[in-house]
Amino acid sequence: MNPVKVVSGLLYPRDTPGLMTWAKERLSDLFGVIERVGGPFDFDFTDYYRDISPNLARYFFSFRGLEYPSGLVRWKRLAVGIEAESAQGGGRRVNIDPGYLDGARLVLASTKDNAHRIYLSDGIYAELTLRRVKSGWERFSYTFPDFRSGTYDGFLDLVRLDWRRDIRGIREIQGGRRS
Repeated sequence: MNPVKVVSGLLYPRDTPGLMTWAKERLSDLFGVIERVGGPFDFDFTDYYRDISPNLARYFFSFRGLEYPSGLVRWKRLAVGIEAESAQGGGRRVNIDPGYLDGARLVLASTKDNAHRIYLSDGIYAELTLRRVKSGWERFSYTFPDFRSGTYDGFLDLVRLDWRRDIRGIREIQGGRRS
């Protein structure tokens, strides 16, 4: 199993940029140095997160280095903890969607079951959100509308290039071509 790039989406109320900064710092504390930032993107694809705010924005972050995908459950549990910290006595103020990207796919973690999600452990499911084909990112019938729109494809392409660079470096080291 090849290691992957850890990525995370962050939904936050557009009118509270300090909350975004706080969540970004917490994500960096947990997952390491942020390598790429995508956004802010307008998020008006669904009313599902209206409990957070009617005026949402989304950022994406990728993190330096590679990790093994077996960490997905832990990453989602940590993200749920950050969401709980954001509540400050009320409902959560942010939504965090960690996952991973490699050369072939974007996988996101969820606490919600559905027919297209695979149970991992500890109440966490994995979802193959997008698949990479030669022509670009391929969507599925269940792909979230914001991912289906192609809005994030440019960011995902850059993170995929980062993954390719990092995986090539690992293979060169394993092959003994570096001292």
